[in-house]
Amino acid sequence: MPRLHRAKRELELLRRDPILLALLIFIALAIFIFVIYPLFEVLIKSLQTRDVEGLTLANYERFFTTRYLRLALRNSLMVGFTTATVGVFIGYIAAFTLTRTNAPGKPIWHVILILPVISPPFVSAISILMLFGFNGLFTRQLLGLQNFNIYGFKGVVLSQVFTFAPIGYLTLRGVLSSMNPVLEDAAMNVGATRWQTFRRVLLPLSLPGIASAFLVVLIESLADFGNPLVLAGSRFPMLAPQAYLEITGSFNLPLGATLAVILLIPSMTAFAIQRYYLQKRQYVTVTGKPSTSSSKIVTRSMQWVLMGILGVFALFIILFYGTILMGAFTLVWGYDYTLTLNHFIYTFSVGFEAVKDTLIVAILSTPISGLLAMMIAFLVVRRTFPGKGALEFSSILNFAVPGTVVGIGYILAFNKPPILLVGTLAILVLNFIFRYMPVGIQSGIAVLQQIDPSIEEAAQNLGADSVTTFRKVTLPLISPAFFSGLVFAFVRAMTAISAAIFLVSAKWNLMTVQILSEVGSGRLGVAAAYSVVLVVIVIIAIFVIGRLVPSGAATSIIQVQD
Repeated sequence: MPRLHRAKRELELLRRDPILLALLIFIALAIFIFVIYPLFEVLIKSLQTRDVEGLTLANYERFFTTRYLRLALRNSLMVGFTTATVGVFIGYIAAFTLTRTNAPGKPIWHVILILPVISPPFVSAISILMLFGFNGLFTRQLLGLQNFNIYGFKGVVLSQVFTFAPIGYLTLRGVLSSMNPVLEDAAMNVGATRWQTFRRVLLPLSLPGIASAFLVVLIESLADFGNPLVLAGSRFPMLAPQAYLEITGSFNLPLGATLAVILLIPSMTAFAIQRYYLQKRQYVTVTGKPSTSSSKIVTRSMQWVLMGILGVFALFIILFYGTILMGAFTLVWGYDYTLTLNHFIYTFSVGFEAVKDTLIVAILSTPISGLLAMMIAFLVVRRTFPGKGALEFSSILNFAVPGTVVGIGYILAFNKPPILLVGTLAILVLNFIFRYMPVGIQSGIAVLQQIDPSIEEAAQNLGADSVTTFRKVTLPLISPAFFSGLVFAFVRAMTAISAAIFLVSAKWNLMTVQILSEVGSGRLGVAAAYSVVLVVIVIIAIFVIGRLVPSGAATSIIQVQD
């Protein structure tokens, strides 16, 4: 009964704000259609087989009785938690160094750190193979190693840390840059040491961002199939690529859907633990009161230590992407290193349609994804309404499943009336909006938990409605999270492959699908040229987004304020 009375009170408050009620209904309906419904179709497909009519648990029985499939689950969990732990550790060091120290060359550091985010993951794996594979530049040609094997656990973790640690960095940077450093000064002024200030003030306040970053990186790792597909090998099976292979190789859609449903369990568990843990704490550091600070939490010697750690990671980034760049200008990598422009000529002539289509999809999906993410974060943190937990959970659900299954779910859900979208531009745009929106949601929630709600209450007391308060007060305050969400949505729209490969058509193709096609055809130089063009486009877009986001100059991904 108390819950029923509370729900009635919440509904009554919503009726007093018809704009907010309409917005909530629209968001809930959109999430149901484009997140829940396709996954429901996948769930139903997992309960079917090619030989038996009706619903059955035969696929799940096969999973629990097949050692190879059980091993794939164990390997996926082991790689996921290792990648998330190492990735968030590196991401926090990077975010802390660039927001709490006077490290020289911050814009340069920043550009280097985000390079792994703005290329398809399987391209990163290919660069690792080109350097450390059986016939790699280092392992065979420079060091003469005969038995070095990069495949398996070490290869997948290396490629995933390299790919996903910058995502943790982007999330944590938005959180740390929003924290008021005056709190650290106050702690040191009353006698706390630098270590005590970090451990008792800064680190506890960082926990929302750390947990959100860990969740994002873990889900990315579990859902990734590009890196494992290239580097895992047959002796180290993992669930996401195994689901992909079942769907595209063995044409066993029901078993592939079953593996995806099983893969959802650890992702949902991680999210539930994170939400339960963070709901017990309050983190408010932005109060609306003006302040200045000259934080001295880091000594000069420790600053150089942190920069040294970043330097090692940045060196690997430069090495990996230098390999891709050289491959784009090399006639045949590994055999003939003659410089040539033929690969770029091909990209801008024969393959230009894929470049154009990719830009159209990314430009359409990015602003919608960013705004929708901030609105959902605002509703979750600042409003109470029936079903709020379900809305928050379902909004991230699409991000927790392998992209191959999302693509299959969209094909199953939208290949018939009343919503017939297969083969159109709309299905690509909608896929990217709802698949990568959760990163912006988590960033927005983490930042909103640090902002005193009295700032928004003051605006409403002066007569502003909910929409005006969100647009003129909340959104500028959460611009770091908004910017992170925009950047992530754009780069993933440019670089995603696992879901998109099922949704492209003769009319609409994507660069990542074209790159994979070139790799499969053995034209690594053309694939590298496409990758270079893609990276350049994304870097230019990041500059543009940094200019357009209100109050975002201080946290721009390129323009870093000391």
